[in-house]
Amino acid sequence: MSHITFYEKPGCRGNARQRALLLAAGHTLEVKSLPDEAWTRQRLLAFLTPLPVAEWFNPSAPQVKAGEIDPTNIDAEAALALMLQNPLLVRRPLMESAGERRVGFVPEEVDAWVGLAGQTVSAAELGCQGGDRCSGHHDDDACHVPPGDDAQEAAPPS
Repeated sequence: MSHITFYEKPGCRGNARQRALLLAAGHTLEVKSLPDEAWTRQRLLAFLTPLPVAEWFNPSAPQVKAGEIDPTNIDAEAALALMLQNPLLVRRPLMESAGERRVGFVPEEVDAWVGLAGQTVSAAELGCQGGDRCSGHHDDDACHVPPGDDAQEAAPPS
């Protein structure tokens, strides 16, 4: 099994469930606080670069939900500057193992990367609310693209 460095938002229920899946699959974790890390431009880009800029963002971040930040209409340099100021804008979790890095928690991708040993989780268990590329359709009650965030982050008042 793998040793994974897992950067999360402390207290995030979604990240807690994701950690539980990894631990149940036999992995060991070094859990770190995403907002408390000393991120540099290069260090953060090492995680983000393979993805389109819009996928760098946590779709549940209040600034994104409020429309203050449009992840589909921002360049990489501006996005990176915002994320270095406020790491909670980054899609979570960030994970690293054996020199490979991942952003977000898509069970099929994590399984292909480090293995989930047949562990499954329902959409409800992951706190899925249709965010983070989730289609919101859970025919088998499994969220195939779970949110990188939890339901604790309230949406701005309407």
